[in-house]
Amino acid sequence: MQDLSNYDPNGVGNPDHNIFGLPTTEDDARLIILPVPWEVTVSYNAGTARAPEHILHASLQVDLYDPDFTDAWKEGFYMRPADKKILTKSDYLRKEAELYINYIAHGEVVQDNKFMCKSLREINEGSTFLNNWVYDQTKTLMERGKLVAILGGDHSTPFGYIKAIADRYPEFGILQIDAHCDLRKCYEDFGYSHASIMYNVLNELAQVKKLVQLGIRDYCDEELKVIEESNGRIVTFFDKDIKERMYEGDNWKQIADEVINHLPENVFVSFDVDGLDPKLAPHTGTPVPGGFELEQIFYLFKKMKQAGKKIIGFDLNEIGVSPNQWDENVGARILYKLSSFFVSSQKS
Repeated sequence: MQDLSNYDPNGVGNPDHNIFGLPTTEDDARLIILPVPWEVTVSYNAGTARAPEHILHASLQVDLYDPDFTDAWKEGFYMRPADKKILTKSDYLRKEAELYINYIAHGEVVQDNKFMCKSLREINEGSTFLNNWVYDQTKTLMERGKLVAILGGDHSTPFGYIKAIADRYPEFGILQIDAHCDLRKCYEDFGYSHASIMYNVLNELAQVKKLVQLGIRDYCDEELKVIEESNGRIVTFFDKDIKERMYEGDNWKQIADEVINHLPENVFVSFDVDGLDPKLAPHTGTPVPGGFELEQIFYLFKKMKQAGKKIIGFDLNEIGVSPNQWDENVGARILYKLSSFFVSSQKS
């Protein structure tokens, strides 16, 4: 591991260095951040595939002192360059997906159109390819003794990583921060849609014993039924319920403690930025009114650490690209907090 004891955290972020201005190499870093520039199945606004390179730039403005997870950066954080082949494939399939979504939105029958049948097949094959690619990349890194994080892209991107985590942990839970349940089955005919990530995880990975959802405020009847029939495997803290409890006297500490009590010892954090108040991430793929202040989520992370929860991986996704770099700035700070939380929890 690289010796960062003489690195000056008070200096200006050097653009010739890596994420957060750290002079860390992949070999020396404890944590490897894998960007996944993919947004094929997004059903509203695109742009998240190009977020990682913008977050890298914005990260140079993040000060390294963190009062909750002091000096975690000294373990070494490194972000790989985004794979241009993955981005090119995403761009191509995204255009096909836009045409397909528009076609079915008008009530057209897919089987009556050979081009649409071909597009649907290519999109689903592309999503399977992406899942396998992420699985192979993350599994190899973990076999090298690295901690790994995923930076999307849309919320479909971490499936392969969660599958690789499931190879190593016979039981674990997921904390999902999100405006959406992502429990739709094969949404818009896309088997691995961004709106189906948690459905697919629960359906294919028995190692995931608990899914705790936080901030949900945009969902359908089908998803509510999945929650109600999960026999407690899914615990959802709806945004409406959280707000009404706080209006009537409960405080965030009480609610955060309840969230933590539902989590097992080993936790994977899946952070979709649309779980936040849209003022913090206005260019995310599907912004929804309501949501959290960032300080609330960071407080939850601190309390999770104090409760002895071990973070075994995380993804951060759906960050948009904005004209004034605001979304990227917020995204870089979330990424730093998650990275510090992850590394610190491993020492518990």
